[in-house]
Amino acid sequence: LGVALFDHRKAGYLLTAEGVELRALAERVELDIVSVTRRVSRAGQGPLGKLRITTSDSLLLYFLTPIIADFKALNEGITIEVLVGNQTLSLARDESDIAVRATKKPTDTLVGRKLANIAWAAYGSVKQAAITDPFAEGQAWVSYSGGLCGLKATSYVECRVPSEHIAYRTDSVAAASAAIAAGLGFGFLPCMLGDITPGLVRAGPVVQELQDELWLLTH
Repeated sequence: LGVALFDHRKAGYLLTAEGVELRALAERVELDIVSVTRRVSRAGQGPLGKLRITTSDSLLLYFLTPIIADFKALNEGITIEVLVGNQTLSLARDESDIAVRATKKPTDTLVGRKLANIAWAAYGSVKQAAITDPFAEGQAWVSYSGGLCGLKATSYVECRVPSEHIAYRTDSVAAASAAIAAGLGFGFLPCMLGDITPGLVRAGPVVQELQDELWLLTH
């Protein structure tokens, strides 16, 4: 180009004004080349790498697992790792990439979108299908404990059922569904789980005040 790109100083080489312009151009060209290279290299093999997902057991078992299977069939180069837990959401980069959570208050440090509303209703085992009002019959109930004490369904049951009639408590929604199906008592479940769990029948209508939200979240 016939221009000086560097000045030789005592402290080392410094870019001239023309050098600064050329470096900016080179950086833009580099980005374009890298972008094209990635698209071309992935065209034949698809995305590669590991996708780490954190979610609850109840969402994973029947809802997410078929979706993950469909995703994996379309993205053979991606391996899936799922971390199950009901604890407060943590998405440190060395732990997980995506979270699928039932919450109405996603943490401010994450971004994402609401996928759906989650309805809740009371369920019983098929042997209890003839009981039309489980609250009035003095029946045994299944409720929640530990990290799920804050669920609206927990307080809803605790306020309406004497403690001596709550026969079983658990910190897992999936475990609660299994307990209800086994005949340990009536209990509240997300309809997306209760409606497809073998051995369960609805024991009442959807309770609007227990409605939750399903969110897909990332960094």
